[in-house]
Amino acid sequence: MPRLFRVSSRPSATTTFRSLVASAAVASLAACGSSDPTLYTLAPVAGQPSPVLPAVNSVEVRLPTISAGLDRDRIVLSDSGYKLDVASSDAWSEPLASQIAHVLAGELGQRLPGVNLVVQNDAITGAPQAFVELVVNRFARDASGQAILDVQAAVRLANADEGAPFNRRILLSTPAGSGTKGLVAALSALLGQAADQIAAQIRALPPSVMAR
Repeated sequence: MPRLFRVSSRPSATTTFRSLVASAAVASLAACGSSDPTLYTLAPVAGQPSPVLPAVNSVEVRLPTISAGLDRDRIVLSDSGYKLDVASSDAWSEPLASQIAHVLAGELGQRLPGVNLVVQNDAITGAPQAFVELVVNRFARDASGQAILDVQAAVRLANADEGAPFNRRILLSTPAGSGTKGLVAALSALLGQAADQIAAQIRALPPSVMAR
């Protein structure tokens, strides 16, 4: 009669030890890879309220087009020497397009009292009489350590047939402090300067038929 051999389902001590080591290594790698980044946000910069009321009383700031190199969660620290230097542990608190649009809308509202400023896709009532559109080409340090803001800004009436839009390049720079915080502070200041120029374009718009 053949003998029957019982196969044990219990792992050996060696197998158990190897499993524990492997699990610990995986857990360690997961902990290193899941460290939360430091989040940064742009801050609005106060300007001089205009005593001159624009011909329009409602303006929508469109979500800007961000160049592919800048359109990322991690902050681009510099873009010099044919190279992008991207932060390894510093990120924007929200998508850059949304952040720029909301900060700019707040700054324009402060500079243009009496004008209703909204951001594209936000809940609004009524149709805007004019639009602000941006293409952001540079938003980082250059090789000399200057913070650079390079945008194409257009301001137009809601009905394109009512008048040609104001369309101009805004190129601004300022010394950036050290680290990511210094850069973000400098970029915030530059966005405030751009808001001064865009507010002037809004004041120069002709009357909209919707405002008559």
